[in-house]
Amino acid sequence: MENQFKALTLSYKNAPIAIRELVALNETGCRNLLLKIKEYTSAEDVMVLSTCNRTEVYYTAATDLSREIIKLIAVEKGFIATKNIQPFFRHLTGQEGIKHLFQVALGLQSQVMGDVQILNQVKNAYQWAADANTAGPFLHRLMHTIFFTNKRVVNETAFRDGAASVSYATVELVEELTREMNNPRVLMIGVGEIGADVCRNFIKSRLNNIIITNRTFEKAEALAIECNATAVPYETLWEEIQKADVVISSVPGDALFISKEAIEAMGEYRYKFFIDLSMPRSIDNALETLPGAFVYNIDSIRNRATEAQERRLAAIPEVKNIIAEAMAEFKSWAQELVISPAIQQFKQMLEEIRQQEMARYLKKLSDSEKELVEMVTKSMMQKILKYPVVELKAACQRGESENLLEGLTALFNLEKQEA
Repeated sequence: MENQFKALTLSYKNAPIAIRELVALNETGCRNLLLKIKEYTSAEDVMVLSTCNRTEVYYTAATDLSREIIKLIAVEKGFIATKNIQPFFRHLTGQEGIKHLFQVALGLQSQVMGDVQILNQVKNAYQWAADANTAGPFLHRLMHTIFFTNKRVVNETAFRDGAASVSYATVELVEELTREMNNPRVLMIGVGEIGADVCRNFIKSRLNNIIITNRTFEKAEALAIECNATAVPYETLWEEIQKADVVISSVPGDALFISKEAIEAMGEYRYKFFIDLSMPRSIDNALETLPGAFVYNIDSIRNRATEAQERRLAAIPEVKNIIAEAMAEFKSWAQELVISPAIQQFKQMLEEIRQQEMARYLKKLSDSEKELVEMVTKSMMQKILKYPVVELKAACQRGESENLLEGLTALFNLEKQEA
């Protein structure tokens, strides 16, 4: 089964954003694609994962179904020219595909090393596969092995310590600064790339009083809906700054400047944190001379992110060792999965023989004798089974089960199992 596992992957590593956008699928698209693959191909154990950085299909099949699946992606997305996207997909098989899924789920393949969001996205993809009945025993066991491996990585390494991107680090800093505050009000000024990323990272934060403002109100409103935040008109900017406990600006300083004089004119003296993600800077450093005002700039945020990134990079060898151990255990289970049906057939055949022979003689025995014979014959059957089962499992560990399996199948006329 593991030799038939495949991964069809298109990601930021080998495809520009225009191509990634072309094949990106939302939840409905992923669920629809699962059903299409189930109906129109021979694939089993199918899972579809699609994020802003990757679109991937994992499945088991005897043959490469890449062309068929890419066509189904095109159908779902409503375009025809699959030859334009096919070169951007990579096809991985067997252990290579399994390793890729481990690394994707644990964040080794993410743009931000150790990205914590990807695991939740993988969990969602797995749930959709389970809902569509495209996940069989192989995929179920593989995914739960990955989830257990993630727990080991979190508990045994520094791979998930700290925030390793500017947007993550910003949210982490705001959480630290407002730990003692009750429902702090956070104002996000500007919804460019970094501002939008910060807002999206607030979604899974404990903070939920997020206010977004932007010169183009429609953009602020759209992001607020996505992030369960509140959009306010840019014309109310200074009123919002006055009400906020934390002010985050990603608007360049040549378009907005929050000066010491402007904040001083508000005439209030309470804790207020200013985080400047702009270049050129849009928040006056002199604000720190005011009672209760604290200013953090992009460099201090980047330093936090860089330190976390360095810790994560240093932990990669440990993570890879943990993955290797998990993959070895999973491989042993997968190999035994192949022989399990044959062992069950063998047990069933012996039990049928035992039952037939018992039926011939039990009517001549007393109840106590019947009980004794039942016990003795069951014990004999278990001992007969023990040696071939142990040998088959040992052969699996050595990767030599195929010949033994063929011999058992031929000797006892069992249904042939595919390796």
